[in-house]
Amino acid sequence: MTDLPLSFAPEVAAARDAGRPIVALESTIITHGMPYPQNLEMARAVEAAVREAGAVPATIALMGGRIHVGLTDAALEELAQATGVMKVSRADLAVCLTTGRTGATTVAATMICAALAGIRVFATGGIGGVHRGVERTMDVSADLTELAATPVTVVSAGAKAILDIPRTFEMLETLGVPVIAVGQDAIPAFWSRDSGLPAPLRLDDPAEIAAAARMRRALGIPGGQLVVNPIPAEAEIPRAEMIPVVDAALAEAEAQGIAAKAVTPFLLDRIFALTEGRSLQANIALVLSNARLAARIAAAGA
Repeated sequence: MTDLPLSFAPEVAAARDAGRPIVALESTIITHGMPYPQNLEMARAVEAAVREAGAVPATIALMGGRIHVGLTDAALEELAQATGVMKVSRADLAVCLTTGRTGATTVAATMICAALAGIRVFATGGIGGVHRGVERTMDVSADLTELAATPVTVVSAGAKAILDIPRTFEMLETLGVPVIAVGQDAIPAFWSRDSGLPAPLRLDDPAEIAAAARMRRALGIPGGQLVVNPIPAEAEIPRAEMIPVVDAALAEAEAQGIAAKAVTPFLLDRIFALTEGRSLQANIALVLSNARLAARIAAAGA
């Protein structure tokens, strides 16, 4: 561990020493998800939700050639106002560290950093996956292969609804990633509670989810598990309402030639406009819900 470029925030270091549960949090949602100061308010609220549910939050970001595992409030504010931040995944993690640039971690990069830090549970909004039109673009998120390789339990509201959801979960099945629904028999679709796809697995008790992670390690099966937690009912935007909005945003992206890493931020911005801000409020609600569930899973010894 001493040879790794890891820097632990005091709160996280104390939790490690005491054996307290820790939940990793990504940082792209701060740097690429919404403007300042709303991004800072959201980050503080998510960290508070983890603490209230019995765990310690560890927001992960890359700064000054180090992986920062947990951020002080001052560092969180600095990140929330930073410009030119790299959006870092597996492919560019090492380069970001070597060059000393500020980097925000995606799902894949957060999983890698969490595993290096000995953190086994991670809360996010939605995972990346197979993009629509993949037969032309071959655009598939590294989040999927990371889930198959890195032993972290990821709590999400499913795949982002802008993706090809059936193909995303078909690929996860092929990769051997357990997809565990909570509280219902359907896979959620980020802003909506039901994607129309049946969940392959269901566990409603955080202790059972934690036990499944321990059993997977005991069996020597590589990779993590994906927990899909539906957005709270009161915050949901129903799937029938979201489909035409997503389709309109995708058509705009294609018409403007938006591609690669620029696609997701563009689509989320257009969907925010088309829903008159409701998508952002739903996003915040689902992240808070996922943070609380992740804390309970971590406290149960995942």
